[in-house]
Amino acid sequence: MQHKLEIAVKNGFKEIYKTEIDSVEFQATRKDFEGDITIVIFAFLRYLKGNPVEIGTKLGTYLKENVLEVADFNVVKGFLNLVISDAFFINDFNAIYKVKNFGVLAPKENEKAVMVEYSSPNTNKPLHLGHIRNNLLGYSVAEIIKASGKKVYKTQIINDRGIHICKSMLAWQRFGNGETPESTGLKGDKLVGNYYVAFDKAYKEEITQLIAEGKTEEEAKKQAPILIEAQEMLLKWEAGDKEVVDLWKLMNQWVYDGFDATYKDLGVDFDKNYYESNTYLLGKDVVADGLKKGVFYKKEDGSVWIDLTEDGLDEKIVLRSDGTAVYMTQDIGTAIERFKDFDLSELVYTVGNEQDYHFKVLFLILDKLGFEWAKNLYHLSYGMVDLPSGKMKSREGTVVDADDLMLEMTNTARNISQELGKLEGYSNEEKESLYKTIGLGALKYYILKVDPKKRILFDPEESVDFAGNTGPFIQYTYARIQSILRKANFDYNQEISDINLDEKEKELIKQIQLFTEIIQNAAQNHSPAIIANYTYDLVKIYNSFYQTVPILGCENEQEKIFRTQLSFKVAEIIKTSFKLLGINVPERM
Repeated sequence: MQHKLEIAVKNGFKEIYKTEIDSVEFQATRKDFEGDITIVIFAFLRYLKGNPVEIGTKLGTYLKENVLEVADFNVVKGFLNLVISDAFFINDFNAIYKVKNFGVLAPKENEKAVMVEYSSPNTNKPLHLGHIRNNLLGYSVAEIIKASGKKVYKTQIINDRGIHICKSMLAWQRFGNGETPESTGLKGDKLVGNYYVAFDKAYKEEITQLIAEGKTEEEAKKQAPILIEAQEMLLKWEAGDKEVVDLWKLMNQWVYDGFDATYKDLGVDFDKNYYESNTYLLGKDVVADGLKKGVFYKKEDGSVWIDLTEDGLDEKIVLRSDGTAVYMTQDIGTAIERFKDFDLSELVYTVGNEQDYHFKVLFLILDKLGFEWAKNLYHLSYGMVDLPSGKMKSREGTVVDADDLMLEMTNTARNISQELGKLEGYSNEEKESLYKTIGLGALKYYILKVDPKKRILFDPEESVDFAGNTGPFIQYTYARIQSILRKANFDYNQEISDINLDEKEKELIKQIQLFTEIIQNAAQNHSPAIIANYTYDLVKIYNSFYQTVPILGCENEQEKIFRTQLSFKVAEIIKTSFKLLGINVPERM
């Protein structure tokens, strides 16, 4: 509609004022004025001197006479408010109604893909609350970019090597008595995580003992026998010692199995896993090449650096004096590897905001090394998630375990649902499935409705509220519409044209029309919050419509069919939106 109006406005200026204009500024009409779309007249004063009200009136008269869809107009100061005909909205909705999965575009042929990295855990402990925000963001952004019409690969790099892994391995050797996930009934990631804690406890005890024997704290930390033994184990792993490598493979597999169970419960997946044990040597040859080209320089001790002071950053080490890599070296090599492995146009890193500086440096180094795609690297930076004190106790009182949080959300949904007494006639199995859908929907929506850059205070009980901007409120509206559709004992799949629209119907159609643009906007901004808050607005408008006009009780058959179609399309968009957020919708609640 805007495109058609823009052409008409340009023609109108030529005809009325003999003046060429470049562009037209549109905005939604304010709710306190009559109209559907507003043209900003002030913007034309650079082409034409005159009274804005007079210009608006002449232009409005021209549009009403020459554009079939413009039913009326009014001018308020420098704003021309256009009333668009019901016929336009009805015809546009009829076209939308026929489109299955409206708003979602298929990937274009022969177009380069986007890779989204998220999760990227360590194999020495279970996933925690921070990982939940990371996973939900990364997965949702990947799904939104896919829906915007691009091919997407989801990936993670698993930090499966290093001293932290050896600490868990050594503690298991010392204190484990051969126990396994099967023998203990514990998830593998939890079992290995317990031994990481056990190592830390033993390490602190040794430090205390060494200080008592006269060592300084710094000396004690370096000389603790258990730490020295872990460092020796790492050297053996790097040398390929069979016994150490076999134990490393065994314990890492326990962790992977545990992670897989958590990912399944959380509803996220990956197309490819990268492992640090395979990538930690990558990048060294790139550094050597960059040294020859003068991108890097060598210090007297043999370490290799890059000077980024002219770019407003500082000097950064890329290779230690002993020739070993740092994380930056690895990340340089891994980025290059990914662009070789896949035909990528963009790479999105979902990593917390404490790594903002690291990614600025990484992207700048890759740019200076001459990789054109470096300009298409994006750091999806996000803030921490906090819990109100005392809401949920983790095993150690410091880190909230991801599995525990998901279980707690299901329990919270169960308690609130039972208090409300909404589930009569459900089997126990149906109830449990619904509690999980509501609980996880509440968790995901609460986290994803917030702009990624903002820190979140997550309140489990508040998130499961059945009113307000929450997942359960939107899920309930979807279930309510499904109930309407089940009761509709007539064929509502027929095109309707000759009806007068209620204002609430028009408002709903306007919100539906925005959906394709919303997906594109969310993809460009890497922000699930745009989808979440659009869906909440849609649901608010629908509920106002539901309370204002009769749907199935409507006496006019044509209006009844049209309102049922509107309900159907709103439900479809809720389902699509929530799918992009990784949230399920229940058919009844």
